[in-house]
Amino acid sequence: MSITVRFFASVRERLGKAQEIIDSADINNVADVWKQSARTALPDNLLAAVNMEFARPDQPVRDGDEVAFFPPVTGGAL
Repeated sequence: MSITVRFFASVRERLGKAQEIIDSADINNVADVWKQSARTALPDNLLAAVNMEFARPDQPVRDGDEVAFFPPVTGGAL
C-alpha cells in the first residue's frame, strides 16, 4: 500500500518534513498513517484529511490515498 502523506503549518515544522510517501501493508486507518510517519500517537487536537475531505482517526485508508495533517484551524500547540 502506498500513501502520500502531507504535513502543514506547525506540524510540518515540528516533524521537519512537508511530505512523504509511505509503503506498508500494516496501515489500516488515519491514525496508523500518523503513527508510522511521526513515530508517536496521534494527538487529540490534530486535524486530518483523506483525499481533501476531513477525516476521523479511525477512517480507513486505501492504496493511493493522500492523507494530510494540520494543526487546529483556530491555532493551538501540538
